[in-house]
Amino acid sequence: MMPVAAIVLAAGGSSRMGRPKQLLPFRGRSLVRHAAETALDAGCDPVIVVVGAAAERVTAELTGLPVTVVVNPDWADGPGTSVRAGIVAAPESAEVALFLLADQPFIDAASLRSLLDAHTASGLPMAASGYAGSIGVPAVFARQCFPALLALDPAAGAKQVLARDPTGVVVVPFPAGAIDFDTPADYERWATPSPAP
Repeated sequence: MMPVAAIVLAAGGSSRMGRPKQLLPFRGRSLVRHAAETALDAGCDPVIVVVGAAAERVTAELTGLPVTVVVNPDWADGPGTSVRAGIVAAPESAEVALFLLADQPFIDAASLRSLLDAHTASGLPMAASGYAGSIGVPAVFARQCFPALLALDPAAGAKQVLARDPTGVVVVPFPAGAIDFDTPADYERWATPSPAP
């Protein structure tokens, strides 16, 4: 596998949740720790976690993990700033960046590896997860896409780069990617023990 830098976006302010969703417990661990451990289990190196809101508390959740924590002081300006911070922190040896969110509870190492395998096999510059009639993260970007990610408008996410060149994206179905925790109702619906969707 080509050197892959995983970038966990965990800087948001969780305004609709009313508390830092990165810290929500889910199946025995916080969401941010789950995301970081999943990226590690998928073989990514390094794993970069971009924090912003509640930075100290979110960082504390990662204690003992071999991850790089990057503080984004501009997190409130929008997700594009965290994408940029993650790419800036990626080493020159990284040929690929894999972006994932801290609030998608059903990501797992197997789905991330499938995404990376599809990216390699396709020869295309990008791979994205397909769910709910759209595509999005987790998503993989070859180094040739890094300038576009660095140039994102602060209010835009990595999905904007995917949308610019649909023919350059291989899509891997991941229905559970549609589930994220944005509101207390989202969390309450899925927080009780149940099989993954």
